[in-house]
Amino acid sequence: MFKKVLIGLVAIFIVFYIISSLKETSKPKVALIRVNDTIMDHMETVSNIAQAEKDESIKAVVIAVDSPGGAVGASQEIYRAIEKLREKKPVVVSMGNVAASGGYYISAPANVIYANPGTITGSIGVIIQQVDLSEVLNKIGVKVNTVKSGENKDILYPTKPLTPEQKQILEKTVMDVYDQFLDAIVKYRPIKKEVLKTYADGRVFSGREAQKIGLVDKLGNIQDAVKEAKKLGKLPEDAPVIEIKPPKPLLEELLKSKFGISIEKPKTGIYYLMTF
Repeated sequence: MFKKVLIGLVAIFIVFYIISSLKETSKPKVALIRVNDTIMDHMETVSNIAQAEKDESIKAVVIAVDSPGGAVGASQEIYRAIEKLREKKPVVVSMGNVAASGGYYISAPANVIYANPGTITGSIGVIIQQVDLSEVLNKIGVKVNTVKSGENKDILYPTKPLTPEQKQILEKTVMDVYDQFLDAIVKYRPIKKEVLKTYADGRVFSGREAQKIGLVDKLGNIQDAVKEAKKLGKLPEDAPVIEIKPPKPLLEELLKSKFGISIEKPKTGIYYLMTF
């Protein structure tokens, strides 16, 4: 008899726990998504944004950006995901220590951008680099033979210097991608393209300076950004905030937590990246 009563109590407890969890899950809330470090891979962030977009209980999203930028393609993927998200629910960006170059690029489509007065932002520009090791290789007697399908197939290889024609090719590509950057900003920011060009030479700004020229909307920290998101999402002040982040592979978590080792993909390509 006692065993049956105990089983019944456990069953009731489980039912109440499930009901409570479902109520908490469906409660209107704000989602927090973090974008930290160099932007090299878009998949995780885009997945987080898609999750926030689909979850009907999430009424507004805060994206906390702390990044010096990164690869052009990855930045554009995240930018487009935020564009799609803001069509359904308000998005507020909170800039941390730095939100520069690609970090600024992904912030641009937010409904509201917050920065701390001392946040480093801006660095609007594009960079591509080629390391020329040909003289070093010649000195140590190393000769590299290359078989290629076209004159420019090895344009960024470090075994040879750029020709004037190849430099022009790269400059043309860089300026095209730079123009895309400017268009992406003026689409959502209150600044004309010709005015933006006078500032978009790679220089950085403090958050306060960026606000004065229209790159940032308001000054404040992440709590201010959350408060703004609740207001835009028509939520009460005590509405919960949940952080969306996919679980990391066990090996990566162990390496990062125990030894401070991060597993990163190789850095190649054209970048929206702040130069140091």
